[in-house]
Amino acid sequence: MIMPFFSVIIPAHNSAEYIRTGLDSIRAQDWTDYELIVVCDNCTDNTAEVAREYTDKVVEVGYGLDGKARNTGIDLAEGKWILFMDDDDHFLHEFVFRQIAEKLAEVDVDVLAFSFIWKGRRYQMQTPWHRNIAVWTKCWRRDFIGDTRFSDVPYWSDVDFNRWMFGKNPRVFYWDMPMYYYNYLRPGSISWREKKGEIQGRV
Repeated sequence: MIMPFFSVIIPAHNSAEYIRTGLDSIRAQDWTDYELIVVCDNCTDNTAEVAREYTDKVVEVGYGLDGKARNTGIDLAEGKWILFMDDDDHFLHEFVFRQIAEKLAEVDVDVLAFSFIWKGRRYQMQTPWHRNIAVWTKCWRRDFIGDTRFSDVPYWSDVDFNRWMFGKNPRVFYWDMPMYYYNYLRPGSISWREKKGEIQGRV
């Protein structure tokens, strides 16, 4: 069996009405050497049915924990490199995977950090100061991830994972190239609920 170049992991929760945007941005890629893994966590709508239109690697779990859903994706991943996407976000253009692959051929790294767009806010370039911002701003070498996994928390499992991964002193390239669209403050999202004071952020 040939190892795919990328494994794209999406944890999803009742996202049938908006996950297609992200899935379409993956299907549109002009680089096809990837596998797509969607982990439907506590989904009571037809998210899994929608996801199966795009991939046969759809797993239904009942964790209710953002971190454990991502861990399931990592455990199933067979690609050399791992990309994460949240279920309401998307890649910015159809040559994201190709551009990342080309950059990885130029630099010898464990983590490639790229820029992104906040909906309604700003362009965010990547620097060492921003290394703890989300896991979807980075492409991770699967072998370097090794047995490191996300915390068993409902929200912001990125925080501990980034801390642990960067604590392993990876070779990192900070690339000022926008690849990802963060659907900030989508009604019902974690960022929206935090803004309303329903949940508290982590530091």
